[in-house]
Amino acid sequence: MNHLQQSMQGHLATVTLNRPEVRNAFNDEVIGELTAVFRQLGADPSVRCIVLAANGPSFCAGADLNWMKRMAGYTREENVADAGALAEMLRTLYACPKPTIARIQGDVYAGGMGLAAACDIAITVDTANFCLSETRLGLIPATIGPYVIRAMGERAAHRYFLTAERFDAAEALRIGFVHEVVAASVLNERVEGIAQALVNAGPEAVKASKRLVQDVGSRAITPELIRATVEGIADIRASAEGREGIQSFLNKRKPAWLPET
Repeated sequence: MNHLQQSMQGHLATVTLNRPEVRNAFNDEVIGELTAVFRQLGADPSVRCIVLAANGPSFCAGADLNWMKRMAGYTREENVADAGALAEMLRTLYACPKPTIARIQGDVYAGGMGLAAACDIAITVDTANFCLSETRLGLIPATIGPYVIRAMGERAAHRYFLTAERFDAAEALRIGFVHEVVAASVLNERVEGIAQALVNAGPEAVKASKRLVQDVGSRAITPELIRATVEGIADIRASAEGREGIQSFLNKRKPAWLPET
């Protein structure tokens, strides 16, 4: 890969944005690579957790300037196709069947906010700044909008989508955009701890729980939804993993998906 680094340690995969010279801004090539790698890792049965990380002082500054220069001359049809590729990358990350963690070691701007929001869990250093800067350029955070709004909520989005204000890690935590704020010295330790918890859980249960949150989160509590949740727990209880998990708990032993020590 030209713009990404990829590593595997046990059941944990790490994908690292590797364009520190441009603050890990993305272009059409990076978008294609991210789409491909998350499809590949999502389908790999040996992967139980994916960390999205970045090299350099910034996590992701959004769109690459050279890419933006090219876009300035696009027709509407070309812009639709271009935005469609970004939308597909974000959807692939959000819908990845494996749990994902954004390891935020620096500033997150514009499209980078979409990357962080599309991950299941976001852990940031206390020195990071965040910004939805699109309106300063006469644009809107449209493609990343569905994920960012889900992460920070509509009320916060009304402010930060419109004003393009920069806000700090403490504010990102307050509005729910990130889950934890930590010192840089313990970022790796905290991310690894959460990743290990995900790796230790039943892989099919984690996959189904992720889908449950996405399916239920924005829906009204209707009889149809309740029926779907009833069927969901019945299915997982009757599955091989569900039976193994219950038996291992009752017999006070490790479940089969964990290695013996």
